Amino acid sequence: MKIDMNVGNFLDRAATVFPDRLALVDEETAPGNLGRITYGELARRSMGMAKMFDEMGVAQGERIALVSPNSGKFLVSYYGVSGYGRILVPINFRLNHDEIAYIISHSGASVLMVDPEFEEVTKGIDIKHRFVLDNIQDKELFAPLAEGAEPPVPWNADEDFTCSINYTSGTTARPKGVQMTHRNAWMNAVMFGWHTTVTDRDVLLHTLPMFHCNGWGMPYAVTAMGGNHVIQRKIDGENILQKVENEGVTILCGAPAVWASVLDAATKRNEIGIALPGRDLVRVVAAGAPPPSRTIERIQQELGWEFIQLYGLTETSPLLTINRSTKEWDNLDIVEKSKRLSMAGVPAVGIEICCDDSGEVLARGNHVFAGYWENPEATASALEGGWFHTGDGGHLEGPYVVISDRKKDVIISGGENVSSIEVEDVLYQHPAVAEVAVIGVPDEKWGETVKALVVLRPNMEATEEELRSFCKERMAGYKCPTSIEFRDGLARTATGKLQKFKLREPYWKGMDRKIN
Repeated sequence: MKIDMNVGNFLDRAATVFPDRLALVDEETAPGNLGRITYGELARRSMGMAKMFDEMGVAQGERIALVSPNSGKFLVSYYGVSGYGRILVPINFRLNHDEIAYIISHSGASVLMVDPEFEEVTKGIDIKHRFVLDNIQDKELFAPLAEGAEPPVPWNADEDFTCSINYTSGTTARPKGVQMTHRNAWMNAVMFGWHTTVTDRDVLLHTLPMFHCNGWGMPYAVTAMGGNHVIQRKIDGENILQKVENEGVTILCGAPAVWASVLDAATKRNEIGIALPGRDLVRVVAAGAPPPSRTIERIQQELGWEFIQLYGLTETSPLLTINRSTKEWDNLDIVEKSKRLSMAGVPAVGIEICCDDSGEVLARGNHVFAGYWENPEATASALEGGWFHTGDGGHLEGPYVVISDRKKDVIISGGENVSSIEVEDVLYQHPAVAEVAVIGVPDEKWGETVKALVVLRPNMEATEEELRSFCKERMAGYKCPTSIEFRDGLARTATGKLQKFKLREPYWKGMDRKIN
C-alpha cells in the first residue's frame, strides 16, 4: 500500500490524538493575533480557510502569497493552504515593494495575505484577492469551520506536487522560486524531528522566520507530535528568555544572530543576579552559518542549553547534515566539543554527500527540491548529473562535512541570503560609480555583513553615506552595504572577471573558513 504524503497529515494527526491540547500561543501584542488555541481549533481554522478559498473560486494548484512575520496565522496557513492542494508562497517580509511585487508576479499568485505592519509596503501590487491579517478584513478567512458545516473540498494528495514556492536570493539579481514538494517537506520534517528528538512534550519557540524553508520544517515536526508552538514575532534576547521561562520552551531554531542576542540578554541578567531559565532542558538548532566555537561554548556553559548544528539550503528543504554531540564526545572538554560542533555535521538519514574535484559540495536525497519555478535552465544546472550542486566549497573529514568557502556570490548575514550581484546592480545605477565588487566580511554579531568596494568615475565624487542611502532607497535594508571602501581599481582576470577571492582575502586572513 502507498499513501501519498501531504503536509496536512501532520495537523490531521495532532487534531485526532490531541484535540484539546494547547497548540498555539500567539504573540499577545501582535495585530490580529489568535491568542491561545488548541489543536482542535487549529485544525478547524485551517479547514475554514480552505473552505473559504473553495467559495472564492481559488482552485487547487493556485498560489497563495503570504507576507508576515511569525504569527499564529502563518501556522494556520501551512495547513489551510498546502494541506488542501494550493501552493503557499511565503515571502520575506523584509523585502521592499518592487521585490515583493516581482515574487507575486513571477509565482502567479492570485491571493495575497499581508500582516498589517506591511500593508503600506505592499500597496499597489496587482493581485486578484487581498487580505490584511487584522482580524477584520480576514475575519472570515481565519474563522474556524462551524460544527456540522460541509467540509472543504478534499485534495487527492500527490506527494510530488508543489507544497510551497520559497524564493531565495541566488547569484542573480532576481530571486529564484524553489519548488518544495509535499514529499520534500514531509521527509525533511520527519528526519529533522528524528535527529533532534522531537516529542509531544516539546515546546517550540518560533525564533526562526517562518518564511525560511517553512521554518526549516520544524513547525511540521512539532505539530505531528502534538507539541506546543509559541510565537516570537521579533528577535529580542530578553523576551526570548522570558518565554523560555514562562512557556516552558524546550527547542528553538535560528541563525547565529539570534543566539548572540540571547547571550547578550543573559549577560545583563547575570550582572543583576536574575536566574537564567531552561538549563539542561533547552536545545537550540543553528544554521545559516556556523557561529564561532566560542559562541557555541557559551551557549552550553552559560545558558546550559544543548547546541545542535545543521547545514542545508532552501533547495534542500533544508536538512542535509546534522551535528549533534555524540556519546563518543562525552569525555571531551567543552572547548574541544564546541570546536567539533562548529562543523557542518554528518549526512542526515537518507542524504548522500560528496565533494567534486573542484571542492564543491554535492548532495542528493528526498529533501532535494523539484526545481526552480518557471526556470528550467537554472534547474538543469543545479541538478546536473543527478546531484544538487550547493555552490559551497568544502571537504570531508571522515563522515563530517566542513564548509570552507561559498562558491556562489551569496552573503549570509544574520541568516538572510544576500545576492552580491543584486547589490552591485543597484550601486552601478549611481552615476558616480564606475566599478563595484560586493563581498561578505566577517562580523561578530551577524556572521558576515555586506561590504562594497567601489571605484568612482573620473572627476566624480560620492560619499559612503550617499551610496548607502542610494541603496536603501532601492532595496531591502538588510541587503545594503554596512560599509563601503573606495578603491583605485579592482582585481580582475585577464578576461575582465572580478577575482573576489582576492578581494575577500585580507578580511578573512587568519580564519579557517571563508564564511563566518
